[in-house]
Formats: sequence, C-alpha cells, structure tokens
Amino acid sequence: MPDIDISIIVLSYQSQMHLEVLLPSIEESAKGLSVETIIVDNGSTDGSKEWLKQQMDKGANFKLISLADNLGFSKGNNLGIKEAKGRYILLLNPDTKLSPDTLQTMTGFMDNHPEVGAGGCKLVKPDGKLDLACRRRFPNPVNSFKRLFLTDNKDYNYTDIDDNQSMEVDSVVGAFMFIRREATEKIGLLDEKFFMYGEDLDWCWRCKEAGYKVWYLPETTVLHYKGESSKKVSFKALFWFHEAMWIFYKKHYSPKYFFIFNWIVWLGIYLRLLTLSTVNIFRRKKFVSR
Repeated sequence: MPDIDISIIVLSYQSQMHLEVLLPSIEESAKGLSVETIIVDNGSTDGSKEWLKQQMDKGANFKLISLADNLGFSKGNNLGIKEAKGRYILLLNPDTKLSPDTLQTMTGFMDNHPEVGAGGCKLVKPDGKLDLACRRRFPNPVNSFKRLFLTDNKDYNYTDIDDNQSMEVDSVVGAFMFIRREATEKIGLLDEKFFMYGEDLDWCWRCKEAGYKVWYLPETTVLHYKGESSKKVSFKALFWFHEAMWIFYKKHYSPKYFFIFNWIVWLGIYLRLLTLSTVNIFRRKKFVSR
C-alpha cells in the first residue's frame, strides 16, 4: 500500500498567474493527508517555469518536470502519472482553486466506494455558474447533433438533473479527475492520440468497460477559471477539439456503423470546424471547452 494518499498532477502551460492561486489552495486542502504535487511544465515561455524553480528554491514542496516543447494534454499528464506514487491520482488544471475540504471529501468517498474508478467534483466558473463539462454523457451521433446544432445540452451535460445531486455519470472532466491507482494499472494511461480534448472521455469509457463506475460528487466545489484570460478563438484549439471528436467517434462508434454514415459524421465535424473558423475571423468569439 503506497504511503502517499494522493498524487496531484498539474499540467502547466503559460500558467504562472493561475499557479499562484492554485498552489496555496492545494496546501490548504491537503491538511491531514499525505499528498505529493507533480507539476509538468509543457514548454511554457511566459516565465512560469522560472517562477516555479524560484518557488522550489524557497522550499515549495512539489516536483517539477520541465519539458522543452508542448506535448499536449495526454502526453504531459502521462509523464506525471508515471512518476506518481499515491493511492489516488488527481489530474488537475492549473486554472483551478480547491476548496479546503476538496481532497478530504474525494479521498473519503473513494475509500468508501472501491467500485468507483474515477470521480469528479462540482466545478463552478468565476460567475458562479456550473462548468457543464464536469459531468457528461458520452458523445454519440444523436446527442452530439443536438448539442452542436440545436444547442440542446440535456442529453450530454445532464442539464435536466439537479447539479447538487451525487450520481453515476459517463464521464467527468480532465480539469479535475480523481483516479484510483489500481484503475490506471488495469486500464492504462491517457490515449496520446488525443492532443487536447477528448482524452478524459476516452479514459472514462475504458474505465467503465473495465467494470468501474465513474461518479460526480457535488459535496465539494472547485473554482475553474476555464480560460478566462483567452481573448479570442485559437484555430489550433478549434482544430484539436474537432479532431478529438473524430478520434473518439472513430475509436468507439465507427465499427458499429456503415461506411456512408461514418463519412457523413466526418463531414459534419469538419464542416463545423470550417464554419466556426470562418465566424472566428469576424467575431473573435472566445472558445474554451475544457
């Protein structure tokens, strides 16, 4: 049995401002637990890497994995997971702030529910609204069409169910994903074909296939700034999001359908990418999804 309760993996990219808020909240929430924090810097150039080294020189208690380039969400987190020694592994975005009770609440729940392979808590945005991504059904052709073209989130984000209700879900979000170590040993790491977006859905799919449950726990709340510093849509972010949609569909759904249907799905995804990219040129609308 590992001596460390939780290994927290923070994948950081250009995130000094957020880390200055997150790290003290981790320290506060970790009281009474044995916690290690592993920060994977994904090739930052904003000075955050140097700032982190300064904090370590001052005695800050975390391990830093410094990368020369941005390897993406899956590869970066996998490097941290490989170094983790805790009974549980928490994948945590740098643009979050834990509540004082978050780590105790999640650990207690997971200890009492060995059938749960991964859990997530209630994520709220700075305006107090729920981050809908914190509890999701798996995307499929029907609910994806409703969400993308009819703006109907009910069949994807459980918007018809009270967000204060603890419940089994299909997937939680990679911004806060509390994972049982044994599950990673059985299921494996994040699929590195996903550069950004979609890898959390894929891992939760495999988690459930392996016989575990995935659970949403609103008893504790985490603040998620969710790309508040973004000023406009990044074409790369748009591309990665739509690419992830296709990778997920191809991996988990395409064998069930005829070629022509799969071709229509592919066409729909990339036509939407083209449309949003064109709109972005004129509207400069923010795109933040994780």
